[in-house]
Amino acid sequence: MGETTRNKKLKVTSLFCGCGGMDLGIQGDFNFLGKHFSELPYEVVYAADNDSYATAIYNSNFKHKCETKDVRDIIPTEIPDHDILLGGFPCQSFSISAQNPPRLGYKDERGKLFFEMVNVLKEKQPRFFIGENVKGLLSANKGKAFPMIVNEFEKAGYHIHYKLLNSSEFGVPQKRERVFIVGFREFDDYFKFRFPQPSTLNGSKVKLKQVIDTKADLDDKWFFSQRAVDGMLRVREKMNKGRVQDLEQPCNTISSHLAKVSLNGTDPVLMIDGKYRRFTPREAANIQSFPKSFNLEVVSENRQYRAIGNAVPPVLMWHVANALVECCSVEKPEVVKDKNVV
Repeated sequence: MGETTRNKKLKVTSLFCGCGGMDLGIQGDFNFLGKHFSELPYEVVYAADNDSYATAIYNSNFKHKCETKDVRDIIPTEIPDHDILLGGFPCQSFSISAQNPPRLGYKDERGKLFFEMVNVLKEKQPRFFIGENVKGLLSANKGKAFPMIVNEFEKAGYHIHYKLLNSSEFGVPQKRERVFIVGFREFDDYFKFRFPQPSTLNGSKVKLKQVIDTKADLDDKWFFSQRAVDGMLRVREKMNKGRVQDLEQPCNTISSHLAKVSLNGTDPVLMIDGKYRRFTPREAANIQSFPKSFNLEVVSENRQYRAIGNAVPPVLMWHVANALVECCSVEKPEVVKDKNVV
């Protein structure tokens, strides 16, 4: 006797949802490289992002639909009640105000987005939140910004765990380091939680060659021109550019700049029979651990690159979300009302 399966699911609100990497990961029930990542007891009830191209991809892949909306225009009281708030907030724009004590501020409009997430937490008080950000957040403003960010979350009523995770240690064919911040309204949840342990160590990491499409090797469209190669070679010694990837290792971090990848940049590229090749959008999605069934083709290739490069790897997110299942009871006793439900 107890709840229905649906009632056991914790409700999720996803801000800055992009094309849905975090959302796919937290809900589970997808396949990657022959492995099934089981359904997890979460369901997204509200999602929003300001990039209409990313939301077009999102809405072609999920039954629930996200809004194309600037987070600053969201009224927290109008968001559905939820148990978990997700958000990969931008971090480029934090500043430290020289007050006594110093305070966290923002340099431009993007910096406000973190505070919008805090405002939702203050208003809705979900049981958990999960934030994700680049490794550089830990050292931003000479290491001063991150403690203040944690303090803002704590002032909203949350106990905080955080950890730098490398996606290549969790079955993703990419060396992508990201900070995960997990907040808990209840101390018992905070006390029980442990971040997931690596599932793929050095000997078993997924190799780049496992997700490369050899058919793309036959299409000149994906190769750099001789002019681009010559330009890179002239400055290669002093610029350390042209980052050819080792197919026997996980890929270096891919970014949203893949549409404009240059041999004079630090973006990862392939060397095929002595020629330089960029990744296809589908290969980029593979590198990020999106399933082959994930539909990208509702937007242009340039927009696909941008959305995929900005995403959280679904497999990595699945491991973080599964750690919540393993360490914290997801059943909420107050939901169990009908003793006749089997």
